[in-house]
Amino acid sequence: MRPLSPLTLEIIVLITGLYLLLAESFSKAEKKEWIAQTGIFVLFWVFCFSFFTTGNPDPLPAEPFWHFYSADAFALFFKRIALLTTIIVLAMSIEYRGVLARFLPKGPEGAGLGEFYFLPVFTCAGLMFMASAVDFLFIFVALEMVTISFYVLVAYMRQNASSLEAGVKYLILGALSTGFLVYGITWIFGVTGETNLALIAQKLPALSGVEKPLLFGIMLVVVGLGFKIAAAPFQIWVPDVYQGAPTPVTAYLSVGSKAAGFIVLMRVLQPFVQAPGIGPKIVLLLAIVAGASLIYGNLAAMPQDNLKRMLAYSSIGHAGYLLVALASVHSSAALFGTAGEAVGFYLMGYLFMTLLSFVVMIVVANHSRGDDIVHFNGLSRRSPFLAFGMLIAMLSLAGLPFTAGFIGKFLVFAAAVQDRHFVLIAIGAITVGAGFYYYLRVVAAMYWQEPTDDTKIHVRPLTRIIIGALALAIVVFGVYPAPILNALKEGPRSTLQAARP
Repeated sequence: MRPLSPLTLEIIVLITGLYLLLAESFSKAEKKEWIAQTGIFVLFWVFCFSFFTTGNPDPLPAEPFWHFYSADAFALFFKRIALLTTIIVLAMSIEYRGVLARFLPKGPEGAGLGEFYFLPVFTCAGLMFMASAVDFLFIFVALEMVTISFYVLVAYMRQNASSLEAGVKYLILGALSTGFLVYGITWIFGVTGETNLALIAQKLPALSGVEKPLLFGIMLVVVGLGFKIAAAPFQIWVPDVYQGAPTPVTAYLSVGSKAAGFIVLMRVLQPFVQAPGIGPKIVLLLAIVAGASLIYGNLAAMPQDNLKRMLAYSSIGHAGYLLVALASVHSSAALFGTAGEAVGFYLMGYLFMTLLSFVVMIVVANHSRGDDIVHFNGLSRRSPFLAFGMLIAMLSLAGLPFTAGFIGKFLVFAAAVQDRHFVLIAIGAITVGAGFYYYLRVVAAMYWQEPTDDTKIHVRPLTRIIIGALALAIVVFGVYPAPILNALKEGPRSTLQAARP
């Protein structure tokens, strides 16, 4: 089979999004689920094609266009995260259509739902571009493509005050974070005269006396990206937006946006972490943000009674664990070595366990009209299958052994031990204990509390397949993590060789 260029993946996704937009505009069908089903079908095949792609991992290839675009192993890995996340979010959207219809203007059946199904496809294309962006200009364009789609999706339930409030807050703070990012890019460009990250890395050793302007620019970029990855103290938008947005959008923000934000942060920091004079200061900045995220996210999640809000605060804590890995580097090579493997595996495991919890939450909310923890009381009697799926998700999020969440935390702490970040290790150990408390509250409600409603919950076949697959992936990769770790180590050239007969 002839290998594809990685750019082909984004082109197919963009064409699919445009086709669904036009088809929905001219379609007379009342039910719009076919839009999401078409998106799932195409994105699944794009995900399969991603294993038969090749590209140039050279940071400065001969063709000028590729100075903006990277096709290395990390880019392909994070593209697959974006594709898997979008596929599951589209399936969740089909399950969520009943809730969504209640908060849209009255009209024919399916009116207003079409845009909710094809906008995630455009978001997916932006996330894939972010995974490959190696130039500040391209990073900004891809980031805005993602952010603008989320502005619409967060506030999509136009007759729900919480959704509109979440949309306004996300719009204002998203614009503010973009301002920080652009201003930081301006400072870095003013000092180096370049926007390409590889060219910046080449010029840094020859620059002297510019540490303060560079540090100021990097700090602004970290602030801008800190909003995207929901790290403290830039997390003020997270609880209200996660709770008010439609649940599939909350899941998309929690997984897709965070993963893309971290690959961009890794690429941006790569030229600077080994630069003399500024590298240790950048590591210190990351360590401070990591510690603040761990403490605030996990402690604030403990008293929450709303499951979406609890997961919002816990996502801040998970951003802290990921930042611990990024803070455990002293050279640009190490950033995509041990620390990069820890970040990549953690994000893939976070995809499985977070999306699993949101899928179960949507099904339960459809039957109980709420997403508070009290609505999960006695779930094991109403639907043992859903209760078991949520049990696996909560145990993995807490970091119990033999789950993907445990392996992810182990890799993060291993990187921190290697770099002697003992303070962060101590904070992380304490916050893991806090995580056990609030995650196991959900387990206790499902298995030890009396149900508030005795009605049995029916689970659709597609939803059942997704829940089963996600739960299986959490356990399999918690016992045998090698496939994910090998995917992070393999470069595009080795992928090409494997594709050849």
